[in-house]
Amino acid sequence: MPKVGMKPLRKQQLINATLESVAQYGLQHTTIITISRIAGLSSGIISHYFGGKQELVEATVKHLLDQLKSALLERVEQQDLSPAQRLEMIIEANFTQLQRSAPATKTWLSFWAQSMHQPGLARLQHINSKRLYSNLLFSFRQLLPNDIAITASMQTAAMIDGFWLRSALSPRPEDNFIQAEQLCKKFIDDLLKQYGDTNCR
Repeated sequence: MPKVGMKPLRKQQLINATLESVAQYGLQHTTIITISRIAGLSSGIISHYFGGKQELVEATVKHLLDQLKSALLERVEQQDLSPAQRLEMIIEANFTQLQRSAPATKTWLSFWAQSMHQPGLARLQHINSKRLYSNLLFSFRQLLPNDIAITASMQTAAMIDGFWLRSALSPRPEDNFIQAEQLCKKFIDDLLKQYGDTNCR
């Protein structure tokens, strides 16, 4: 009889192993065998908990999304932030150490490519994009006229994704991720200086 609490532990082991397998072999060459070997668990465990590789990959992407959400909540819930400060926290949450680690970056890149072909991954991509845009718009609307806030949210979301992608693909990703975070914050600051009400910051 399995120990109480073993299921979430085993599932997390398999998710971590999937991240590591994608980092080592790429998504195409990641298999139930490579995942189970890295996890140190039998391949039958994957079918037992997830049904198969595709379901495990989706669970792994969802884990990254949950970590992204948690990183933002940790930053905004424990502080009395102004809207401008909250925008900075959104930037920081997208460039945490986890989100720029090799296993995470390679999984995200594979995820984006496969989301064009896999409905389950496409749904997660839609959730991710909508969440980022909504979080940005909530704060921008407190600082800018509505039409400008909408445009600013779309521009900032594209900038976060674009800088993240360029950093992940660069020869020196760590340095580029640091610079990318700074440039995204500067973009917001410049927008608010141009259009915003300094009393709201």
